[in-house]
Amino acid sequence: MIRIDFTSDHRFIYQQIYSQLRKQILQNELRAHSKLPSKRELAEILNVSINSVKTAYEQLMEEGYIYTVERVGYYVEEIQEFKLAANTQQTFPPNLKETVETRKGWLSLSHMNTNPHLFPFKKWLSCQSKIYNTYISSLGDMPHTQGPYMLRQSIAEMLYRTRGITCEPEQIVLHATSQGLLERIIYMQQKKTFATENPGYARYHHLLKRANINTHLIQLDAQGIDVDYLTNTNADIVITTPSHQFPTGIIMPISRRIELLNWAAAKEERYIIEDDYDSEYKYQTDNIPALQSLDYNQKVIYMGTFSKTLLPGIRMSYMVLPPKWLSLYLDHFALEIQPANILTLYTLHEFIDSGLLEKHVRKMTKHYETIRTLLIEQLYEQLGEHIVIHDIPAGLHFLVEVFTEKTYTAIEEQAILHKLELYTLKRFSLNSLPLIKKSRSIIIGFANIAPEDIPKAVERLKKVLFH
Repeated sequence: MIRIDFTSDHRFIYQQIYSQLRKQILQNELRAHSKLPSKRELAEILNVSINSVKTAYEQLMEEGYIYTVERVGYYVEEIQEFKLAANTQQTFPPNLKETVETRKGWLSLSHMNTNPHLFPFKKWLSCQSKIYNTYISSLGDMPHTQGPYMLRQSIAEMLYRTRGITCEPEQIVLHATSQGLLERIIYMQQKKTFATENPGYARYHHLLKRANINTHLIQLDAQGIDVDYLTNTNADIVITTPSHQFPTGIIMPISRRIELLNWAAAKEERYIIEDDYDSEYKYQTDNIPALQSLDYNQKVIYMGTFSKTLLPGIRMSYMVLPPKWLSLYLDHFALEIQPANILTLYTLHEFIDSGLLEKHVRKMTKHYETIRTLLIEQLYEQLGEHIVIHDIPAGLHFLVEVFTEKTYTAIEEQAILHKLELYTLKRFSLNSLPLIKKSRSIIIGFANIAPEDIPKAVERLKKVLFH
């Protein structure tokens, strides 16, 4: 029996006929090779148009539920019954169900976010509209596996101006994420031993563990990654953040940079991955040149991202490969499809070439310096002798050491209760060693908080830490 709901606004009549017949066939209520009513008969029975029945029958035929015998009619196809395993779960597991949380009333001291209200959307869309006229034919083509050449050329010129890096456009590989780039490096070097900073970027460490890569955790000192400690391991490739160590913020001095480059030069198989994730923002002095700019032995793989300068939602990262690595990359990935959105790639090219990116970075640097200054003033005013601020004028976060009895877990739980987006050193400690301290270290991000919200955010932080 088929029932038609003539009041339904959501399903056409033919869809109702189709779905009910389909269900009856699958549940074996309509036997294999049994004859169905003709289109006219079923239309009269259901009081619907012949076209509705015809469309339903055609869809069922297209999917293989029924077949037709010319000048005879429609018949049910012979279909095997579904066999369900004994442990098949018919309902969705509650532990996998997501809850959509509202962020209303929350304040952010996160290192990950930026303020979308300050992004020049109109100028970005203007760049996007220009590329329709200039590159319309290219938008219909499969992009180069490393990304459009003209964008890589723009990035190469930008890196020379801002980071002192000399490279050819051919050396640049674009990807939607830095994690995706590292995955490709791992794939090319599966037999190598890696090393990462500790504390450091947990997502990279997770990638290495997932790929079963032998990985050493290298401790830090006041100048960044401890090269003596690194030398005593058998690591071939080290991942480091020399311009603004993540998460401590340490800027590696020239003496340590040369020491690290000499470590890489000592053996042919040694390389450095320089993750330059937020070096665009430097306060009080000029930007620190990239480690790669000092690399005369082609031992540094430079990685950068536009997530901090544009928006986290506009996923765009890149790496600069030494020529030897570029040959290896092309051997492995020459046929890979470029994972980043091609429209975004061309828009970014126009955004860089027009000078809009550089202008935006200058504007945001002034804004972030103001926010950073206000935040530090409020932290000292409200928390005073209970904290030590590691005030390194770079990037979009700094480290605050807090003298509190609370555990990291208690701090994280209280932050949720007080609607304060906050991250502690626990998230970035790749083993328990850096956590064995009387004080607690908090990562304070300042890219997504308005000036007027700073006193309130610090007030919430005080409650999180001490109440």
